[in-house]
Amino acid sequence: MPPLRVIIAEDAVLLREGMAGLLERFGHQVVAMVGDAPGLLAAVDHHGADIVITDVRMPPGYADEGLRAAIALRRARPGLAVLVVSQYVEQTYAAELLDHGSGAKVGYLLKDRIGDVRDFASAVARVAAGGTVVDPEVVRQLIRRRRDPLARLTPREREVLGLMAEGRSNAAIARELVVTEAAVSKHIAGIFLKLDLPPAEDDHRRVRAVLAYLRG
Repeated sequence: MPPLRVIIAEDAVLLREGMAGLLERFGHQVVAMVGDAPGLLAAVDHHGADIVITDVRMPPGYADEGLRAAIALRRARPGLAVLVVSQYVEQTYAAELLDHGSGAKVGYLLKDRIGDVRDFASAVARVAAGGTVVDPEVVRQLIRRRRDPLARLTPREREVLGLMAEGRSNAAIARELVVTEAAVSKHIAGIFLKLDLPPAEDDHRRVRAVLAYLRG
């Protein structure tokens, strides 16, 4: 894909600089780096961007300022891609972010994932291209904690759901699980049925399948 214009909002200077250097290695342009939520909003207004990468907890209150800024940006600029990074699995925050804009062009990753350079760069590219990426650890924890409707899913359907949440295509899931794409399609159809997600005009039932757990 063509180079992206990126804005990074992160109060930890070393992590902020590290993400910038990593993205520039992959040919992207970091147009602004800020350390708080007001700075993020101002930077987007001033510079514009293809994608914003922001922490959840930022100054001045270190609560959910980064998330609130991301949601405000999504409302004002529906075409803007947003990737939120967090130190911990925070299910409510993930659900709230994904609920805005039908889940398109949005991602939620743990900061540990940034250390896997290629996976992080791939996640940024997928979100910017219109996809959705949810950290696999978020999905794993949800699977451990939730019993209903997860109890209705087979072990293979849970595997498929986890890979869907990572933003994988049917072909990529088939390669990972060493099965046919037809088998993957069958598993996904079963997931949609068990989660009571009827066919719709939009292409976001995959996102809503994950949201079924995040909202719980």
